[in-house]
Amino acid sequence: MKKDHKRIVIALGGNAIKLPRQRGTYGEQLASIRAASHHILEFIRQGFNVVITHGNGPQVGNLLVQQEAGGSQVPAQPMHICNAMTQGQMGYLLQQTLMNELKSYNLNFNVVTMITQVLVDRHDPDFQHPSKPVGPFYDPATKEKLESEKGWRMKKVLPGGDTPFRRVVPSPDPIRILEVHALKKVVEAGMIVIASGGGGVPVILNEKGEFEGFEGVVDKDLAGEKLAEAVAADYFMVLTDVPKVKLGFGTPEEREIDRLNVEEARKYLKAGHFLAGSMAPKVLACIRFIEYGGEEAIITSLDRAWPAVQNQEGTHFVP
Repeated sequence: MKKDHKRIVIALGGNAIKLPRQRGTYGEQLASIRAASHHILEFIRQGFNVVITHGNGPQVGNLLVQQEAGGSQVPAQPMHICNAMTQGQMGYLLQQTLMNELKSYNLNFNVVTMITQVLVDRHDPDFQHPSKPVGPFYDPATKEKLESEKGWRMKKVLPGGDTPFRRVVPSPDPIRILEVHALKKVVEAGMIVIASGGGGVPVILNEKGEFEGFEGVVDKDLAGEKLAEAVAADYFMVLTDVPKVKLGFGTPEEREIDRLNVEEARKYLKAGHFLAGSMAPKVLACIRFIEYGGEEAIITSLDRAWPAVQNQEGTHFVP
């Protein structure tokens, strides 16, 4: 793929768009996305070819609650449809805020959102042992009812309290993005692309040889790494709520780390330094990107994104 500028895939965390104490109103999310867009703009101004992906955990969680609440009046939609809906919702907000930011600097770029499907193996072990909590928390009685009536798998995710249970769904490893050729074309055309939101819509290849959605999710950082491969990115940046990765997290030996090569990162990952479902998939995504042939992967916070790409902040993963 021909490139005239350095290409970067920026993975925004869902909590960068809905902050932990927010309800998730339109106004709150718009303000958060405006702030995120302002930070992303600096990469565009400095000549980077930018591709954006994002989490959707808070948004799809709220949408699943809406499906349940309105189920007596309109048909509830399955999770893969909700994922596609939030890709459109958040892509629209990111598109609009970026367009306004670009306009304020007289920069002429097209911004486009692509609804993205991510293929997984229908025999992935996570289908038998679902691991990803989704949606609201439930009390024991509601948990029993949902298991009986809907066949949901439930898991106790809090040690105490009145509502310690959540639904768990499969989170299989991503294989590839189906829209890869279209992605390449729009990126090569110089457009700013928003894709693979929330990890993309997870699909399998069924027994008929057809693509089919299912009740599950794909980790957005692992899917983001596949996106970075698809567009031949030089850099892969994962933005989260901490400025650097920590070793010995939660222990007296806790310390921030500035730089890791692949061998070191795999050693620490295997030793359990990174929390499953939190920092571990981010580190694994960075390892995979470097092993694929990427120049550098970075984990940092949104406010330190631009200094991080200049080696002033963040944790950097190198060969």
